[in-house]
Amino acid sequence: PVVRPMFCYQCEQTQDNKACTTVGVCGKTSDVADLQDYLLYSLRGLSDWALLAQENGHATESADSLALEATFSTLTNVNFSAGSIADYIARVQAETKNLQEQLAGVSPPSTWTSAPVGKHPAVHSVSTVGDDVDALRAEGERVVVHGDSRQAALGETIAGLHELITCGIKGLAAYAHHAERLGQTDTAIPRFVYEGLSLLSSPQATDVDALLGKAMECGAVNVRALELLDKGHRDRFGVPTPSSVSLRPKPGKAILVSGHDMATLEDILRATADTGINVYTHGEMLPAHSYPGLKKYPHLAGHYGGPWQLQRMEFSRFPGAIILTTNCLQPPRRQYEGRLFTTGPTAHDGVQHLADGEYDALIAAAQAAEGFTSDESTIPLRNGKETLEVGFGHETILSVAPQIIDAVTEGKLRHVFVVGGCDGSESERSYYTELAEQAPQDTLVLTLGCGKYRLNHLDMGNLPGTSIPRLLDMGQCNDSYGAVVVANALASAFKTDINGLPLSLALSWFEQKAVAVLLSLLHLGVQNIRVGPRLPAFVTPDGTELLEWLLGLSFREQCARRC
Repeated sequence: PVVRPMFCYQCEQTQDNKACTTVGVCGKTSDVADLQDYLLYSLRGLSDWALLAQENGHATESADSLALEATFSTLTNVNFSAGSIADYIARVQAETKNLQEQLAGVSPPSTWTSAPVGKHPAVHSVSTVGDDVDALRAEGERVVVHGDSRQAALGETIAGLHELITCGIKGLAAYAHHAERLGQTDTAIPRFVYEGLSLLSSPQATDVDALLGKAMECGAVNVRALELLDKGHRDRFGVPTPSSVSLRPKPGKAILVSGHDMATLEDILRATADTGINVYTHGEMLPAHSYPGLKKYPHLAGHYGGPWQLQRMEFSRFPGAIILTTNCLQPPRRQYEGRLFTTGPTAHDGVQHLADGEYDALIAAAQAAEGFTSDESTIPLRNGKETLEVGFGHETILSVAPQIIDAVTEGKLRHVFVVGGCDGSESERSYYTELAEQAPQDTLVLTLGCGKYRLNHLDMGNLPGTSIPRLLDMGQCNDSYGAVVVANALASAFKTDINGLPLSLALSWFEQKAVAVLLSLLHLGVQNIRVGPRLPAFVTPDGTELLEWLLGLSFREQCARRC
C-alpha cells in the first residue's frame, strides 16, 4: 500500500508514546488507519440517525448489532484488512440510509448543521461507492478530520477526552459483542454507544464536564456489559471450576484457537469431534479449560504458548492450523500465514477469513499440516512449569469467603493485590512480576487478563495456615466483572466499601478494553488505582492532573519508576 501520513494514538505501544504517523507499531498501515477513521466517522453519523429513529418509535436492532461489531473492528490488533474495514463502512452507511428512508418525514435537529470540527457526520451524504477501498479512502479524506488536526482545532486536552470516550466505547463494544454472541443483550448498551459517539459532534463536544460525565457513564454501562458476558459464559458453559491445564502437546493433528471468543471455540470443538484433531488454546483462551461445557470435549487437549506478543514466534513453531477469534492479532510471518485463519471482526489482508460456523478450510489445513509427532514440550514457561492452574472465578473465591474473612480477622491475610489487564513486550511490564514476587507471604494476588502471563509462572504456594492458593487466576479480561463481585461481597461482609478493604489494584493497560475496565472501576468509586506501564498518549498533563484530582488515579508514581 502507498504510505500516507496517519495519526493513531489509541494504544499503549504508540510510537514514542505520542502517535503513530506513518505506520502503526502494531503493523497497521496508513490506509487501514484512514479507513478506520472513516468508519468511526460513519458510525457517528449512524448514531445520530439511530437516536432520532428511537425517539420516533422505530426499531434499531439491526443497527445496534452492526454498531457494536463495526466499532469492535477498530480496536487495536483486531482488523488489519482494508477490504474488511471498507465492507464495514459500506454496511454502516447502508444501515444509515435505511434509517434515513424510515425518517423521511422527520425534521433533523438544528444541531446537525454544524460540528466542533469538520462536517457533521449526520449530514454527510451516504456513499454511492459501496465497498470500493480506494474510493472510500478518497471519500474519507474529504470529510474526516484526523487526530492531529482534531488536536489542533480542539486543543490537546479536549481532543484527549474525546479519545478517552472513544476508546472506552471501543472496549465496551467489544465486551457487548462477545455477550451478544452468547445470547445476552441489553438495548441500553448500543443506545449509550450512539449517545457517546453523538456527543463528539454535538454543541457539548468541548464541555469538559459533559465529556467527563460521559466517560464515567461509559464505565457504568460497561459494568452492565461485563455482567451480561459473565452470565452468558455461565449459562452456556457452566460455572468455572479450578482446573489444571497441560502445557505439553499430545501427538496428532492440531488446531490452535487464539483470541477471546468462547462461542467460536465451542463451535470448533463440535466441528472437530471424531476427526482425530486435537484443539489447543492460546493467549486469553486459557480459561476455557475451567468451563465444564468446554472441558467435556476430550480433544480440548491443552494450552500452547504464552501471551499475545509472542505469537509470531509461537505460531511459527505450531505444527497445525491456527485461528484468531478476536484480538490480539499480529501481522503474520510467511511460515504460518497459509495456515492462519480469522473470523468475526478479526481480519488481515492475505489471511483467509472464515464465516461464522464454516470451519472446513480450518480442518483441512490442520489435517494437511504435520501435527505433533511426539510428546514434545511446547515453548517452556519459566520455572519449567508443565501445567497452569485456572478457574478461580467469583463463585469459587466466594465459596471460601468465610476462610478469607477469618484469615483477615486472625491476621493471616494482610492484603490483596489485584493485578489485571493486558500484557505487552515492554520491559517496564516486569513491574507486575516484581509486585507479585515481592508480595509478602500474608497476601493474595488475584489476576485477570493476559497480564497473567507476567505472574502465572510463579510458585507462590498457599496462604499460610489455609488451603487458599496465594495466586488466583480469575480468567480473561472478559471476566473482570468477577473481581467486582468478589470485592463487593467482601466489602459487605466487613461492613465497609471497596476502598475500605485491604485491597490494591494495579492495572496493566495496552488497548481499549482496559480503558473501558478502568472507567468501570472509576464509576464504581474505586480509588488509588495504579495504571501503567505508562500514560496513554491521549492523556495530556492537564488531563492527567484532572483525572488524578477528581478520580483518585495514580499514574505518575509507577511511571516515574518505570518510564
